Amino acid sequence: MIRPLIAAAATALALAATPAAAQQDPVDGNCATRAGVSLYVNVAGLKDRTGRLKLELYPPNEEDFLRDDTSLKKENKPFRRIWATVPQSGPVRLCIRAPYAGTWAVLFTHDRDGKNKFNFWEDGAGFPSNQKLGRSRPKVRQALVNVGAGGGQITIKAQYLRGLGGFGPLDD
Repeated sequence: MIRPLIAAAATALALAATPAAAQQDPVDGNCATRAGVSLYVNVAGLKDRTGRLKLELYPPNEEDFLRDDTSLKKENKPFRRIWATVPQSGPVRLCIRAPYAGTWAVLFTHDRDGKNKFNFWEDGAGFPSNQKLGRSRPKVRQALVNVGAGGGQITIKAQYLRGLGGFGPLDD
């Protein structure tokens, strides 16, 4: 009797300790049933169908953009992340939930080796502006998207290292 209660309490504590921002949203139509506002992201130009895909949603300012999620959570700043397996064929459509309607910064990455650490030489990235990333650190203005009260949809072109010119889409 005591053992199941302890196990249930431990499970409840573990779930409560998981920050809402770190929880994964579904990547299909069920995204609409979660709290917040749905942003659907169509991904174009994947190099291949390996690894995992990641979407991250940041506050829309230069200071918080691409900051470590632990720091953002500590300061109670909004942050969301979803992971998805790469579909073996067909269109790639992801869904992430913004906490509320407004302007957000969005980062897409293609983690080709599945190691959850960006590999400059192999992995891809992309932002809503679809500007060529080149060799410099992206600016928040490249990542901004407005998510309306009814949600939104954007297309992000994946970009990969293309020699000395830095990151760019494969079809350029």
